[in-house]
Amino acid sequence: MKNIQQAQSNLVNDTCTDCGSFVDVGAVIDEHDTVLELELNGENCQQLANDIIAKAQQRFDDVTADSQVEDQSVKISLTFAFTAEKMIFQLENGL
Repeated sequence: MKNIQQAQSNLVNDTCTDCGSFVDVGAVIDEHDTVLELELNGENCQQLANDIIAKAQQRFDDVTADSQVEDQSVKISLTFAFTAEKMIFQLENGL
């Protein structure tokens, strides 16, 4: 344990002896963070927005979507049932 603590930066307070993790996951992930907001731009932004919404709704059952079109941009808001679903969707789709 002392070797782990000595090897880390002064900014890190790592006390995990198993994995060397320095962040409490609960401090980073908020259980109420279920809304993913995206702004898409370009000529095909509406089609891209529709594709993303369809992909989210196919992947997870309770996803709701809202979109606002402005000139050549679309703002979409996807609301997932759980934070984990939002995170999985972001990771799977590189968002």
